[in-house]
Amino acid sequence: MARGKIQIKRIENVTNRQVTYSKRRNGLHKKAKELTVLCDAKVSLLMVSSSGKLHEYISPSITTKQVYDEYQKVLGIDLWKSHYEKMQENLKKLMETNKSLKRHIRQRLGECLDNMGFTELHSLEEEMQTAVQVVRARKEKLLSTQIQTKSKKLRNATAYNRRIFEDLEDPHYGLVDDGGEYYDPVIGYSANGDPHNVFPLRLQPPYHHPNYLHHGGGSDLTTYALL
Repeated sequence: MARGKIQIKRIENVTNRQVTYSKRRNGLHKKAKELTVLCDAKVSLLMVSSSGKLHEYISPSITTKQVYDEYQKVLGIDLWKSHYEKMQENLKKLMETNKSLKRHIRQRLGECLDNMGFTELHSLEEEMQTAVQVVRARKEKLLSTQIQTKSKKLRNATAYNRRIFEDLEDPHYGLVDDGGEYYDPVIGYSANGDPHNVFPLRLQPPYHHPNYLHHGGGSDLTTYALL
């Protein structure tokens, strides 16, 4: 039974349209490969789906640029001429913009003012004043931030030093003199039999030391000879 003839028109169903495109695209790729192998043809195939996806096939013996060059050579046309002209126009506009920017920069440096009229000079003056205000505001903000940061650091350092002085003034921390001489029968004599002058010292660890006893006492009397 012969298959019915398909009416060539746009497929309205999106799913059916995508399935048909995929099948026929693969068929075209297969035919292009066959032409390349069987007939030694140089084939370039480009397809863009309705969703914007590009699919292409190019014969292994040629590149896309070579195909375009062959196309131009056969037809006697230049495909890149219009594109080159557009690039030249764009380059010209960019050069004019660059030249204008350089002129504005020189004018703001006090140069190239001879050809400017009164209105242009007045407009330039207003622009400069506005720019100065913006720079001054930015500078004041930056200075304010730096002052606040340094003030915070200074307060933290002052508080830290105060805690250190409070620890040094603690009566349970440091060196204590009992105001008298100290005699020891073991280390209190020199080689000629005269006793050394010794100074009694009490070493009390700070409150955060692990050997410190919080319930009073706990300090040892340590003596050092004064040579």
